[in-house]
Amino acid sequence: MKEKLNTPMFKPSEIVKLPEQMDHHNHGYNQVVIGLSGQTEFDIEGAGNLVCPGQGCLVTADSEHAFSGIGNNEILVLNVAAEQFKASYSQDHIAQLFDQSGYFHLDRQAQNLIQALTAEMAAHPDDLLLSRACTDTLMCVLHRHFKPLKLDRQTYRLNMDVIDQYILQHLTRKISVAQLAGLVFLGESQFHHLFKEQTGATPHQYVLNKRLELARDLIEEAQLSVAQVAQSTGFASQSSFTQAFTRLYGKPPARYRRDNPAN
Repeated sequence: MKEKLNTPMFKPSEIVKLPEQMDHHNHGYNQVVIGLSGQTEFDIEGAGNLVCPGQGCLVTADSEHAFSGIGNNEILVLNVAAEQFKASYSQDHIAQLFDQSGYFHLDRQAQNLIQALTAEMAAHPDDLLLSRACTDTLMCVLHRHFKPLKLDRQTYRLNMDVIDQYILQHLTRKISVAQLAGLVFLGESQFHHLFKEQTGATPHQYVLNKRLELARDLIEEAQLSVAQVAQSTGFASQSSFTQAFTRLYGKPPARYRRDNPAN
């Protein structure tokens, strides 16, 4: 069901968990959405993408947009009324943030600041002065630290920090190319091509190697059985784990452990 929200009664910034059911609306104020945990799905005037930690989207006033959460998720939402925006953020470089809706990445420095601010907001959810201060602070920071997504294939570089973080957090589960492509706002075919070009491996090979690197570390620690290591690193069975491990490291896990005892 579509609705139009133009009421000025909103908090300048707030931490929100989105429901899994897709909602669809527009409103008469600008909005910045920044992923804090989990995944959320956005569609802004037909341009759809996943938003994960370290990523976000700009929603200009009156833009039609839809959104939903995927499992356990949290986002930071900055609400900026058009009249407030003009009065408070009149500098050209900040005003250009809302030239059009779109998606962006944040560098590590900005992410660290956001973590500190949201921790304070979570501890004091009813503090409107803090809510306003967080919005003002982040609006001033955004223009220096966010990276708009411009998909020039000659210069575009995948954000491997985001991809590696997601892989490590989900190693016990199946990880699809579509999920990885969504992290960096690309279609599967374009992502696959850029990924192979940048890393020298296909996404499947890369994820497999990450699983095996973690498995090697667990084998060397000698605290888990081979079966437990296989389960902890997302392999369907101990036999498939043993085969993959042997291909990469030249010996099966049990023998590798005997030859590389923990200190």
